[in-house]
Amino acid sequence: MKLLRFGPKGQEKPGILDASGTLRDLSGVIADINGATISPEGQKKLAALDLSKLPAVAGTPRIGACVGSIGKFICVGLNYSDHAAESGMPVPSEPILFTKAISAVCGPNDNVEIPRGSQKTDWEVELGIVIGKEAKYVSEENALDYVAGYCVVNDVSEREYQLERGGTWDKGKGHDTFGPIGPWLVTADEVPDPQALEMWLDVDGKRFQNGSTKTMIFGVKTLVSYISRFMSLQPGDVIATGTPPGVGMGQKPPVFLKAGQVITLGISGLGDQRQTTVNA
Repeated sequence: MKLLRFGPKGQEKPGILDASGTLRDLSGVIADINGATISPEGQKKLAALDLSKLPAVAGTPRIGACVGSIGKFICVGLNYSDHAAESGMPVPSEPILFTKAISAVCGPNDNVEIPRGSQKTDWEVELGIVIGKEAKYVSEENALDYVAGYCVVNDVSEREYQLERGGTWDKGKGHDTFGPIGPWLVTADEVPDPQALEMWLDVDGKRFQNGSTKTMIFGVKTLVSYISRFMSLQPGDVIATGTPPGVGMGQKPPVFLKAGQVITLGISGLGDQRQTTVNA
């Protein structure tokens, strides 16, 4: 299934794409796409629906983040060896974890704000994992049983704030609009191998990132198991799993975003995003 949320910000309705790609309104069945409705039981209920009997959504409504009421937005740093190299940082021996503010979450095609005073706003296409049931001290062997599905994430980052202003990475990761998620939550049954997904990102039509999840240092099942040792993962939590090389910081000379540019990105089978940059 391809689940999504559509409508004005703060008023999103749940939706699903049928086999023809038509957007169907799920609001008569569930209140939202969230931890409660993407559980294994919730997915069974949705999978049993006759989508042809659901209302078709007219026009091209705004698409919101594909998960509502996210509890935790956890990110993994330097999870591709070639990205670590371009960043001038050693390959980690264990996953590097940080969090993005929930207030950074936005729709996949919403504008991305350049923070006031920013000189180093950057892009990162990433595979997002959406948790479907509580995970605490889970084994790698069973870790994928806790995954509801996958989505595209743009882990927008301000590199000066992240690396040059002291403290943790969080202050460079949490600005409003720094977490576009979606367009769809693609359920795990439609992604047989999350380590075989092609991913790409363009800025103003120029290809900067062109990678694959097969080159992750720590794969999906490893990350879910590892993170669950340090905190319980709840249904609806999102994990951004790191980015392949090609970020602006790694260009020679570095290239950073400015207002008026267009970022397009996507992952095979999970859909595309398109954002315009604006000044905050």
